[in-house]
Amino acid sequence: MTLYLGIDFGTSGARGIVIDEDSTIRGEIRLLCHPDRGDAVVWRATLWELLGAISQDFRRQIRGIAINGTSSTVLLTNAIGEPVCPPLLYKDGRGSVFIKRLAEVAPPNHTVISATSTLAKLLWMQQLPNFSQARYLLHQADWLGFLLHGKLGFSDYHNALKLGYDVKELQYPKWLEDLKIPIKLPKVLTPGERIGELIPGVADQFGLRRDCWVCAGTTDSIAAFLASGAKLPGEAVTSLGSTLVLKLLSRTRIEDARYGIYSHRLGNLWLAGGASNTGGAVLKKFFTDQELVSLSQEIDGCASSQLDYYPLLQPGDRFPVNDPMLAPRLDPRPEDPREFLHGLLQGMARIEQKGYNLLEQLGADKLIHVYTAGGGAVNSTWTTMRKRFLKTNVTPSTHTEAAYGTALLAMGLPIDHQLTN
Repeated sequence: MTLYLGIDFGTSGARGIVIDEDSTIRGEIRLLCHPDRGDAVVWRATLWELLGAISQDFRRQIRGIAINGTSSTVLLTNAIGEPVCPPLLYKDGRGSVFIKRLAEVAPPNHTVISATSTLAKLLWMQQLPNFSQARYLLHQADWLGFLLHGKLGFSDYHNALKLGYDVKELQYPKWLEDLKIPIKLPKVLTPGERIGELIPGVADQFGLRRDCWVCAGTTDSIAAFLASGAKLPGEAVTSLGSTLVLKLLSRTRIEDARYGIYSHRLGNLWLAGGASNTGGAVLKKFFTDQELVSLSQEIDGCASSQLDYYPLLQPGDRFPVNDPMLAPRLDPRPEDPREFLHGLLQGMARIEQKGYNLLEQLGADKLIHVYTAGGGAVNSTWTTMRKRFLKTNVTPSTHTEAAYGTALLAMGLPIDHQLTN
């Protein structure tokens, strides 16, 4: 039996899924740690722990591995791949001081003209005292893959989008080259393209095949889309994890940094969407997992809440309002926790509705079906509420774990094949 491993480094933990040649799940591993802490030491330890948690029988049969990471989570490394400074996370907005400069060089409303874009982060990191030690810029998935295959300077065109890579022409644009960034930008590959075999020492340490290949990865939200079962223009995936991520399959490419909207290439189609800082992390600040389950069961998802919330943990959102200073709106807070949770869930449903409406207004295909991935997919009250706002079918994804979509990439299946089969 030949097996393939997909690894998901999301915003709330690390997961691994092993599938066979028929795309059937053979094993799952979930680590409830926090790889989004911005600590590369934790990321490395988590990767090793996850590999060690796979059964020995499975490890001997794994033929391919792919990894996804959070979009625009980046770090600088030296010539041998060691980080020279702490990584900057997907939501880090310190690059906002360079938005004006980026607006002068990039095309109008380009996705890099955002406080949290990879390129804005890179310009900010150039000011660091130890930047002179840096040789490579890598995304989270790039660096974790490097730990397995040992080849520095490779990325995929999903992760590289917010760096400024032209995913239509499949090259770095001249305006980006004109910035003369003094470190090596990654060579960009197609997601799922093979980079190299495992480092022999890693293969031997974990009892993996030495001829096991490591593929170019993707981002966590695109991996969730690949796992969902969505295939047609107008079908979308909402990932309800720590954050809220919308992806709508469209025949039209939509790019507008004013609203935090960008499009990933997906075969011959485009995956238009954006990511909001609202989501499960806000809920878990106020409620335990058990409280979320019990209180949700006492809420009527067909009823409207009178509370007008914009749920954020701290100022700033990326989509559908792209404003690093946007203030959270969590008042007034009622004494009844059910009413408070009702208001939070409704506020998030409104943000989701506004996001999809905005994509359609800018030219994307009309929304016809929403698949739901992430932990929020199991909340039936929230699903009922979201159906009311979105006015379309809302169902759980065929596979709700992003690691499953990444495992499909590890098989080496072209994305076009995944969308048509």
